[in-house]
Amino acid sequence: MSAVAGRTGPTGSFAAAVAAARSAGELVVQPRMGFPTVEQMGAGLRAVHGARARTVGTITLDSYTRVGDHASAARALEKGEELNGFPIVAHGGGTTREMIAAAGAGDFAIQVRHGSPLPLGIVRALIDAGLDATEGGPVSYCLPYSRTPLVEAVDAWARSCEVLAEQVPGAHLESFGGCMLGQLCPPSLLVALSVLEGIFFRRHGLRSISLSYAQQTSFPQDVAALAALRRLAGEYLGDTDWHVVLYTYMGVFPRTVPGALALLRESARLAAVTGTERLIVKTAAEAHRIPTIEDNVHALETAAEAARTAVAGPADRPEEGEAEQLLGEARDMVEAVLELHSDIDRALPAAFARGYLDVPYCLHADNAQLTRSHIDHRGRLRWSSAGRMPVRDVPGGATSVGAEELLGMLSHVQNTFDRAALDPAAAHEPLPAAGRTRQEVK
Repeated sequence: MSAVAGRTGPTGSFAAAVAAARSAGELVVQPRMGFPTVEQMGAGLRAVHGARARTVGTITLDSYTRVGDHASAARALEKGEELNGFPIVAHGGGTTREMIAAAGAGDFAIQVRHGSPLPLGIVRALIDAGLDATEGGPVSYCLPYSRTPLVEAVDAWARSCEVLAEQVPGAHLESFGGCMLGQLCPPSLLVALSVLEGIFFRRHGLRSISLSYAQQTSFPQDVAALAALRRLAGEYLGDTDWHVVLYTYMGVFPRTVPGALALLRESARLAAVTGTERLIVKTAAEAHRIPTIEDNVHALETAAEAARTAVAGPADRPEEGEAEQLLGEARDMVEAVLELHSDIDRALPAAFARGYLDVPYCLHADNAQLTRSHIDHRGRLRWSSAGRMPVRDVPGGATSVGAEELLGMLSHVQNTFDRAALDPAAAHEPLPAAGRTRQEVK
């Protein structure tokens, strides 16, 4: 996992920044922050750069830019209308370069985050702006966020990867595969999707890659998942510079400030005890409003401090055989896909067409929609139905999920951390089997 030498540009090399932190034994913390105007976004970058933490910057794009409607983004800027992110194409490369320079962040590593299944325009814009890092993937930015056919997303991402690799030596690309739908996707599938997108990026010329995983419902299960992700990355991406990035819980967030901060600290502790190199944070304001610059800086500093003081205990370890089972499931999925075709561009759509990959509760037309999951009495996220996927450990007798059960699962983490915040004694009580009060989930 040696660092890839990046080009000289107006920002620091993203890969080199993470490698330097890894060598120093420090966790890199990163916000998901994005603002529409040059003044706001520049102020955000300046504040993140100056935070009391080992940080990298983020420019998160707006919804118009994500779907390629750059004319609407430009009109919104002209009229002073609110946007939910930075319209990098509408602003243009020169303006973005000037913003970074004015923010005093010329040596600061910055990643562009977007959410587009068809990202070529965004990739060209970030290259024009002198940036060298972005994220997403042909599956992870297609199925959850769009109606774009998977084969079109695969083609668009293949071209985008090649342009990025050709024009930006040392460019970095992060798979969003480990964050599929944010919640209720069992860890083995998250691991497999992240590794498969990493293989896709490598196939199309990238040599600096990160693989994502989103914090789920069980600390020990997440420890096992991160170990499996690291193991498979070593097997399939051994000749690239790669690292792992963890996301603070992506689902329904606690409503109380103490509960939200406790969940954030838990994600930082998870990153620290598993040797994860980078953490994408969420703020205590997530459940109520769009976070401010100050909210983001506080989250970054809180996470960094939690990581510095993190310790692991006996309760954090996976149960006997749990890690091996999770690794085996993830490996079986990866191998089942790669056996379909030697070309990963053809293997990925074929895998979804045959149901070898199938994301629970994902309504995209290219998803088979035969799988379901549940949270068991120990808080683990498990399969209830695996459809045609290569998963062996699935309980029998599963029935359909009702609205009450689904709501219980979606609110499980929120309720657990808010309950503990309001009553510390509740933190040591057994967890309920979320979403399974009367029946299994199918």
